Amino acid sequence: MVPTTSELEQSLRGVALRVTRPRLAVLAVVRENPHASTDTVIRRVREQLPEVSHQAVYDVLKVLTGSGLVRRIEPSGSVARYEARVGDNHHHVVCRSCGVIADVDCAVGEAPCLSPSQDHGFVIDEAEVIYWGRCPSCSAAPIEPLPLDRPEERGTP
Repeated sequence: MVPTTSELEQSLRGVALRVTRPRLAVLAVVRENPHASTDTVIRRVREQLPEVSHQAVYDVLKVLTGSGLVRRIEPSGSVARYEARVGDNHHHVVCRSCGVIADVDCAVGEAPCLSPSQDHGFVIDEAEVIYWGRCPSCSAAPIEPLPLDRPEERGTP
């Protein structure tokens, strides 16, 4: 569901942020494009506000993340991604082949991922779990060997 401008304005005011066109545009893009990269956010925001700078989008993402309206995730080997699903301690599954990311709800029942075997005195309030695998599209395709896995490139027939 596409958020209305009124809903976006209420979200910003709800965390004591001033309502600006760049903030509205960035928040709308993140809500409409879960797990969007910064480049995707910039490109989509510029469709609405061609004059907005890269730095302005970075600044808005930082403010929205700091306020808790947006969550930043950065799976290993990936650029930062942004999502508007916040506050529920959900996790992610990432395709090793194409990089697609999907949400995964926390374990059913209590969240055992919030009870580490050793907390080292920390007060734990969030856990980030990333599952890795191949998405349905990639797992249906044959696996291409890496160039160094080909016998002719190892010097053996």
